[in-house]
Amino acid sequence: MQRRAFCGLSLAALGLAAAPPALADPALALLAAADGVRNPPGSFSVVVNLAEFKAGALAATTSMTVLARPSSDSGQFNNLVRFNTPARDAGKLLLRNGSDLWFFDPASRASVRISPRARLLGQASNGDVLSTNLARDYKAEIVGRETVADDKNTARASVRLRLVAERADVPYAEVDYWIDEANTRPLKAQFLTAERRLLKTAFFRRYEMQLGRERPTETVIVDGLDPQWITVMRSSEYRLRDVPQAWMQRDYLPRFTGQDE
Repeated sequence: MQRRAFCGLSLAALGLAAAPPALADPALALLAAADGVRNPPGSFSVVVNLAEFKAGALAATTSMTVLARPSSDSGQFNNLVRFNTPARDAGKLLLRNGSDLWFFDPASRASVRISPRARLLGQASNGDVLSTNLARDYKAEIVGRETVADDKNTARASVRLRLVAERADVPYAEVDYWIDEANTRPLKAQFLTAERRLLKTAFFRRYEMQLGRERPTETVIVDGLDPQWITVMRSSEYRLRDVPQAWMQRDYLPRFTGQDE
């Protein structure tokens, strides 16, 4: 019954007036619209700062620059992440090309394949800092309509989606995702195992005008077992940028300088 109640959601209302047939499903169309809120179109760069808190005390921080370029094959983003701080990590790189994720240390000049599920800092995993179109990686189902408080503690009517991973190499097997019914803004997400054990909860906050529309510039991530273990991810310095395809190749990592060629 809940799913039928939402079949009347039009693509135009979701900002997808000419969506491809794959997005004709209202749940997937809504998810794609929320992807468009989180991610600018085309190639871009953004600075991401992470701060880990335990019992209210700051435990660790890190800063990185994320370069994102859409893949012409999949419609998903390829990403190159350069660590800025702390000093011991400056210059280290993460590369996602398709389903492959690589870590490169300039000191050893070796690249090692890693998992998107591995923790980067606190509750933020490698996959959390990468620009991702969820509609490309998950099946979506509308499971209900609920009221969720936004970061200004305003009650917002939202659609709750259940996302199930299409492949084994995505960071989370399932995600419960709340999207503002009025403007398709992501409000909240719960990341779960295949057995639906809660791993963590994320709250999308501080919407600001960035590259043509208001986007969440802060994500607060709360551990699924310990609510006093919190990681805050802040995004700033968004910039449209022609990210060269060559940068998204593993063989290029030892030569990467960050200067446009």
